[in-house]
Amino acid sequence: MDSPNFDVIIAGCGPAGATLAAELRLHDVRVLVLEKETEPVSFARIVGLHIRSLELLAMRGLLERVREHGRQRPAAGFFAAIAKPAPEGLDSAHAYLLGIPQPVIVRLLEEHAIQLGAEVRRGRAVAGFEQDDDGVTVELADGEQLRTRYLVGCDGARSTVRKLLGVGFPGEPSRTETLMGEMEVKASREEIAAKMAELGGIHKSFWLRPVGEKVYSVVVPASGVSDRAESPTLGDFEQELRAIAGTDFGVHSPRWLSRFGDATRLAESYRVGRVLLAGDAAHIHPPTGGQGLNLGVQDAFNLGWKLAARIRGWAPETLLDTYQAERHPVAADVLDNTRAQMELSSPEPGPRAVRRLLTELMDFTEVNRYLIEKITAIDIRYDFGEGPDLLGRRLRDIDVKQGRLYDLLRHGRGLLLDRTERLTTGGWSDRVDHVADPTAGLDVPCVLLRPDGHVAWIGDDQRDLDEHLARWFG
Repeated sequence: MDSPNFDVIIAGCGPAGATLAAELRLHDVRVLVLEKETEPVSFARIVGLHIRSLELLAMRGLLERVREHGRQRPAAGFFAAIAKPAPEGLDSAHAYLLGIPQPVIVRLLEEHAIQLGAEVRRGRAVAGFEQDDDGVTVELADGEQLRTRYLVGCDGARSTVRKLLGVGFPGEPSRTETLMGEMEVKASREEIAAKMAELGGIHKSFWLRPVGEKVYSVVVPASGVSDRAESPTLGDFEQELRAIAGTDFGVHSPRWLSRFGDATRLAESYRVGRVLLAGDAAHIHPPTGGQGLNLGVQDAFNLGWKLAARIRGWAPETLLDTYQAERHPVAADVLDNTRAQMELSSPEPGPRAVRRLLTELMDFTEVNRYLIEKITAIDIRYDFGEGPDLLGRRLRDIDVKQGRLYDLLRHGRGLLLDRTERLTTGGWSDRVDHVADPTAGLDVPCVLLRPDGHVAWIGDDQRDLDEHLARWFG
């Protein structure tokens, strides 16, 4: 088992795992994805892709393919479901929400990874692993052993990899539980609308919304917190609906049923040696604001090029450490804003009063903008040291003489956008592209972009640029 079968084994083929596999394959890394489920999830829960995730998909040439399977709506009403219009002038060419069935986005991301050369094995679960200075020996549930240089746990909230790694997962257990599903109803649309008007102002986690002919999305608070991991029954929905609304609306013929709690936890470490965590394996939180899937996909874009650089042998010594340094605070912020949103969903008088106050404050454009940018992750600024405000932020998809900026990032390489036409990437040209364009829509001379689209350097001095190329690209 001394010779590695793979450079990276990823446990879990959800959005984070599939995205990470594709990012690694852009750099010719040998990738195996192990998924314990034999078949993809079939129920069509709708998830929302936020602005930053849409930008990242655009960078890899995936957005048009994904967008044709979804439905666009304004980037508004995310924070605690407070209905306010989207603020004008959001700094993105993709300033909207894309609603898409979760099985569809997972399938598209998996297909993309496979097309790039990743191997996916279904019905294969990680049961154990041992790491040493040279790699990780992974044992599967059927006893097979595989050797890899790195292992990444993208295996969800109950992550086997995280538990075996012994990483702490502090936070709060679920205090409340909510049932969610799609089903047919016998009640009339008028009856449902009247009951929603009566109760909607009190119970923020209760609704029935039409998704088809006599088919509704149903969300209802549960009376207690269950230890069960399996889906609820139709009887559970009937019982909770009668408790809240005095009627079960004649629900029947469910398409899918699920439950979620408000547990909020964050892994103490995203990396121990050659084993790393991403997505729900690293953080869990309530779904309010729709940030979970997006947070995991963005983890993968941050980690992929760094791990590939380490494997390809050119990563600076500290590059892989920046994965946790950058993404752990982002997750902590998401956990905090979901905690706040859950408090604002309470039917108690105090939280309802705070919600009314915040609803008034969001009439101020800058308050509304601040919250939208936070939820959609376009406010993130990584700490790259002192410099202009743009340093450490992502750069929007601007016009360049070759077309659009994001089209130049499809291969997962760095990019020097040079308005002076006198700089060079020199010895880094095998991993950083150089675009000389004096017409580029920037108000700074030049920028160095990482493969994830974040600005790593701003300036016009070659010696200073060389120092930053070495810092990020070896």
